[in-house]
Amino acid sequence: MELFKTYKLWPIEPVKANGCYVWDSEGQKYLDFYGGHAVISIGHCHPTYVSMLENQLKKIGFYSNAVENSLQKQLAKELGDQCGYNDYYLFLCNSGAEANENAFKLASFHTGRKKILALGRAFHGRTSGAVAATDNPAIQSEFNKTNNVEFTPLNDIDSVQSKLDTKEFAAVIIEGIQGVAGIFEASSEFWQATRKACDESGTVLIADEIQSGYGRSGKFFAHQFFGIKADIISVAKGIGNGFPMGAILISDIFKARYGMLGTTFGGSHMACTAALAVLKVIKDEKLIENAAEIGAYLMENLKGNPAIKDLRGKGLMIGIELKDEYIDLRDKLLFEKHIFTGGAAKNVIRLLPPLMIKKAEADIFLNAFNSLTK
Repeated sequence: MELFKTYKLWPIEPVKANGCYVWDSEGQKYLDFYGGHAVISIGHCHPTYVSMLENQLKKIGFYSNAVENSLQKQLAKELGDQCGYNDYYLFLCNSGAEANENAFKLASFHTGRKKILALGRAFHGRTSGAVAATDNPAIQSEFNKTNNVEFTPLNDIDSVQSKLDTKEFAAVIIEGIQGVAGIFEASSEFWQATRKACDESGTVLIADEIQSGYGRSGKFFAHQFFGIKADIISVAKGIGNGFPMGAILISDIFKARYGMLGTTFGGSHMACTAALAVLKVIKDEKLIENAAEIGAYLMENLKGNPAIKDLRGKGLMIGIELKDEYIDLRDKLLFEKHIFTGGAAKNVIRLLPPLMIKKAEADIFLNAFNSLTK
């Protein structure tokens, strides 16, 4: 049997990692400014993370959600305290796409409506409903195409208000920062107007913080810069530092009933332990504050570089839009300077490093970037 080849793979196999560095099978060391697509939040193989997972695995790794699991309650309390949503409920699942699927379902249960409003250039996952709400026809099969999802341009307040005024939509979903699109943000005015329109029309506001959450923006959630609260927040990626996990945070406007949501693997003992380890390190090492500080340092020192057409982002979620003549810069960073970065569109480099990077690592990246763009 062979693998079903749907990925374009770099000819590099990471076999070891520590902090913000990885080593390949040939022994080459790389600086990781990609974090496995924003998944590595507290750094590779953090000793607290490794120790907690090892200890848990010696006790019990998994049992189903048919029994009590006190780690789930412990996680709900700690997450609520750290993110400021301690009056919300928590539902645990396996991935960001699954988190958004459950958010859509819950919004539909609550409102009795079936339509979802998403934004242009949005990306919400690769399962059926999540793909339908993703503005990329290239990844939508005929099965995914549906009249239950409409799109409206980012930051077009009049458009979102007119659509929600119809009271046809169960929910509107907004990414804290659009990652796959190339690091684009909803404005404060757009968030405020959408929150108001949702309140007036009985529409659920979903904040997709799968890539932008868990401190990456310099706040726990990126939408917290704008003084609003969402009705549902979907999270994944950084929640488990590499252990597959997702969740939704749910306002008390929703009422649970048995069987309305479910999962086999979500919220397992190992998953909860991974998430608790992440929260412990984020708190103990002040990684959200570090993300804000180092992100600002990177942005300031990238300004004025002749290769850059536009510079966008917050914290350690930065988009560098390159001029056309520098379109191969990401490959050069990888193969000449041994630095992993992310990509978006055809000419955007995404910086998504572990939140624990320091100025020394930032300077390595900046020196490499500048040397390639003289």
